[in-house]
Amino acid sequence: MGNLIRKAGLPGNIHADGACDGNHRIPLFCLGQKSKRTELCNVDMLLIISGKVKVIIEIEESNVKPIQIFGKLVASALCSHYMYRNNDPIPMDDSVLFIQVLDTSTLKEKTLKLAQWNVVEKLIADILPIRDSKIKEYRLFYGDRHDFSPESEAGKQLTECIRSSLAGF
Repeated sequence: MGNLIRKAGLPGNIHADGACDGNHRIPLFCLGQKSKRTELCNVDMLLIISGKVKVIIEIEESNVKPIQIFGKLVASALCSHYMYRNNDPIPMDDSVLFIQVLDTSTLKEKTLKLAQWNVVEKLIADILPIRDSKIKEYRLFYGDRHDFSPESEAGKQLTECIRSSLAGF
């Protein structure tokens, strides 16, 4: 996924963890101070533009149940900053796009998960923004890692979703 986003030619700086071909954790904090008390979650990738978090990407590879999907979104929505090492806090932009990519590689052939995920995406879109959250837009994509190459339809849809959200940057 990291290579897909890097090759898309999007503006800003990409911060990624190991799952996205990066090299460090991506912790989000509920306050502008770095501590175990204020760290709520780690995500897989961020896109930072003009000194603010503009896009958050989370990849769910093993636990793709609704509770995990909702949980990661809500934890992220309650956060206001990203901090890496001893750097200054990087705040969320006023309008953040949150993307979740769900892995289909372990699903059974006649699964109803895809239909369930479509319902989950609509439910989440309908409740945004969550009170005081900077996450204003949500998209859910699914497939296996081979479905998200720069040449694939899913890869193009994902990068176009980000590009559309960044119109004006």
